[in-house]
Amino acid sequence: MSLRQFYPKRNGRKGLSTWKLFILYAISAIAVGLQISYPLVDGEALRLITIATVYWAAGAMLLHAFFAYGITYALTFLVVTFSYSLLIEQVGSRSGWPFGSYEYSGTLGYQIYGVPLVVPFAWVMIAHPVLIAARKVTKNWVFLYGGLGMMAWDLFLDPQMVAAERWIWEFTGPNVPLQPDIPLSNTFGWLLTGMGLMAILNRVLRQDRRNTIDVPSIPNFFLGWTLFSGVVGNIFFFSTPGVALTGGLVFGLLMVPYIFVLRFGPPTNI
Repeated sequence: MSLRQFYPKRNGRKGLSTWKLFILYAISAIAVGLQISYPLVDGEALRLITIATVYWAAGAMLLHAFFAYGITYALTFLVVTFSYSLLIEQVGSRSGWPFGSYEYSGTLGYQIYGVPLVVPFAWVMIAHPVLIAARKVTKNWVFLYGGLGMMAWDLFLDPQMVAAERWIWEFTGPNVPLQPDIPLSNTFGWLLTGMGLMAILNRVLRQDRRNTIDVPSIPNFFLGWTLFSGVVGNIFFFSTPGVALTGGLVFGLLMVPYIFVLRFGPPTNI
């Protein structure tokens, strides 16, 4: 019988390098800084900041996806989310289903057959953190929780963009409570299409089991910032307390189980 010394297998993964951390934090900080400046400017500066905010925030989410889950995950997420959202927006803006009758203005930059290029990147911006939250909260109902998350985010987005005349609604039916310029059909449309996107992403993106503790929780910060800025901005800067109430209530209640899981739930590596 021979005796062998046992050496535990070393963890081959290392934390992010300093330059990767710097880039991730820098891009995220620029995105937040642009959002902070939004209510402080107007005219052409406001238009450019609106567009830039989406691209920088989407870039931060994609970079996090790459650092945390790998290049295959990040590219798959980008291609699926961009293609799905562009298709949905093409159908929606032409047929009025499922969101309602709306039309984009020409102020959001380059368009792909009537849909601004920045719009699919707005889906990319929010879908990544929402998918992470949905996967941590539930295993079997990711599509539902994720769809609700997309819908809740739009309760902040749509009134702000309509007020800035980035797109225009035409409707005579019921409106979102305390949001007279937004049709209720839009909320239904976001829930429906959000569930579809989350179902597809949850299906095609692997449940990554690598330890991501060394990657900053930028998506979690982004969700918290969305809630905070949505409530504070609409109360103190946009004078739309109704938007702050509806968006804050729905988004806030949706974040409660996620916060509970983060604080008290078992460790997860997704």
